[in-house]
Amino acid sequence: MNITKTVKCALTEINDSAQVLKTAQIRQVSATLFKELNEYDIRFIFTQCETLLSQRDWPCRLIAFDWAFRVKKQYTRDTFEIFEYWLLEYVIDWYDCDDFCTHAFGELLAQYNDLIIKTHRWAKHPNFAVRRALAVVLIYPLNKKRCPLDVPIQAADLLLLDQHDLVQKGYGWLLKVLSKHAPKEVISYLKSRHHTLPRVAFRYAIEKLDEHTRKSLMSL
Repeated sequence: MNITKTVKCALTEINDSAQVLKTAQIRQVSATLFKELNEYDIRFIFTQCETLLSQRDWPCRLIAFDWAFRVKKQYTRDTFEIFEYWLLEYVIDWYDCDDFCTHAFGELLAQYNDLIIKTHRWAKHPNFAVRRALAVVLIYPLNKKRCPLDVPIQAADLLLLDQHDLVQKGYGWLLKVLSKHAPKEVISYLKSRHHTLPRVAFRYAIEKLDEHTRKSLMSL
């Protein structure tokens, strides 16, 4: 199978019947074509993913990240180096970051918590989407209760002074998710950082807290 040609033909068929490709449509193509692959060994799948990613096209990235998630049972610690390369090389905006990090990359870190420390170097990367990934990649393992509860606070501190609003929203989102599992820790963090925490991150972080607590924090 010429994977690039096959994917583009399938996407063209959708384009013929719809003016704009939708994420759900691309995911359906992804699921269908994955079943048609002649093997599911992680090395083979990752080779196909790399071919798709090299097209530097949004639908192809969506499919590549989906296929990578489908072989999650075959992940090893060495998978981190591959995923980090994809992040640095191919992720160009928030939607790529969120799709990759809340599925495949997040699952990897849920399996191997000891790899999380390696993500801290992303905090200084020039690409805002990579910096956002430092926070967003923790959301999946946190939701699955497979992440130490102090880790999100560490990520938020690393990104605290970042000036990009989408990075601020990213770690605000992470703190919001953490508030469902450890509300006291989030409240304490927000009180201790309210002078420096950007308001956009602050507002995201308090969304799931009770009304009384939200009002109290907003008055700080």
